[in-house]
Amino acid sequence: MRKLIILGLMAATVIPGVAMAQSRGEVRDSERHLRQEQRQLRDAERYGDHRDVRDARRDVRDARQELREDWRDYRKSHRDVYRGGNWRAPFRYNRWDVGAQLRPTYYSPRYYIADPYRYHLPRPGANLQWVRHYNDVLLVNVRTGRVVQVHRGFFW
Repeated sequence: MRKLIILGLMAATVIPGVAMAQSRGEVRDSERHLRQEQRQLRDAERYGDHRDVRDARRDVRDARQELREDWRDYRKSHRDVYRGGNWRAPFRYNRWDVGAQLRPTYYSPRYYIADPYRYHLPRPGANLQWVRHYNDVLLVNVRTGRVVQVHRGFFW
């Protein structure tokens, strides 16, 4: 009985990771399915009659809807994983521009983006760090506090 409980607890901790990994696979499958439906629509437009075209368009529309739903589910399930916690700072939102000087509390290590490659951000240079400020991403020189680059609305 005790082994059964332990196995159940182990499975409960492993399943969320597996579910997240599968959701990206579902998105890939939906993208593949949409491409296949689009090819069939092109073939129907070339060689089929109006009923074939109508059916193929409906299939493409359904495949697009499925892809949108899969992306929405994927983003929803991974939002907290990528966010890494509460990014809402204890200070109010400021719209920073390139060249602005930040106080150290605005670019403390708590707000660093640890893995910029995940977000397809370029590698920061020496003394530079990608920092999240609400939904914006700032490239900050951590020695001087100067903003080098700004991406507004990056996360939404």
